[in-house]
Amino acid sequence: MKRLWTPAWIARHVAMVVLVAGFLALGWWQVSRAAAGNAISWGYAVEWPIFAGFVVFVWWREVRHTLRGPAAPAGTPGEASADAPQAAATRPVVRRPVRVARVSAAADGGEDGDLAAYNHYLQWLNDNPGAKPGDYPG
Repeated sequence: MKRLWTPAWIARHVAMVVLVAGFLALGWWQVSRAAAGNAISWGYAVEWPIFAGFVVFVWWREVRHTLRGPAAPAGTPGEASADAPQAAATRPVVRRPVRVARVSAAADGGEDGDLAAYNHYLQWLNDNPGAKPGDYPG
């Protein structure tokens, strides 16, 4: 349960309470407008509580997901501990993305043939503003 009392989770709890209270208040406001004779407000009076229910659903799903997750990983991600069930060892491990430096194809001095043809096509379209792409001679 300590995982649900971190600063990030406290902010989520507060946001959930504020959103649900606000959505229900807006729903009640629409009911009062509908009772005053605004017929379209009946639809909005139904929508706002649905929005509040959706907020509660997402919050509850995130709480269950957090409580279901491991408290602290034991050992390396690929290894299963002796007391862990076998199903937990077969779950895929999500790792952080790795940043890869990309080297452009023109860095080695040569130019890509497809890129040169495309640039030539764009230059032709720029030189012939009234032409259609199907008129390209190349």
